[in-house]
Amino acid sequence: MSWIDIGHIDDIPLHGARVVKTPVGCVGLFRTGAAEVFAASDRCPHKGGPLSEGIVHGQSVTCPLHNWVFDLNTGEAQGADAGRIETYPLRIKAGRLLIDGTAVGKRSAA
Repeated sequence: MSWIDIGHIDDIPLHGARVVKTPVGCVGLFRTGAAEVFAASDRCPHKGGPLSEGIVHGQSVTCPLHNWVFDLNTGEAQGADAGRIETYPLRIKAGRLLIDGTAVGKRSAA
């Protein structure tokens, strides 16, 4: 893995989100706890809603358009809704957020 520094954990409010632009599209950074942040696609597969504008709760995010709930650990939609978002490796080192550059640097040839 090739880790890229994308900011400080304090740049993201607790139970909030921020967006970073990558070759694979916009990635949401979701802060679920004082020292816990997840990286996942910012686009809901249902209607393309911006997940970074949704509600962050527990280790999930709820889409602001139609209330689909996604587990930030797996990317899977919870409940009866079928769908999945991409998740990306992220780690925190001395308060800095590091994302796997290899994972967010891949773009499909489609």
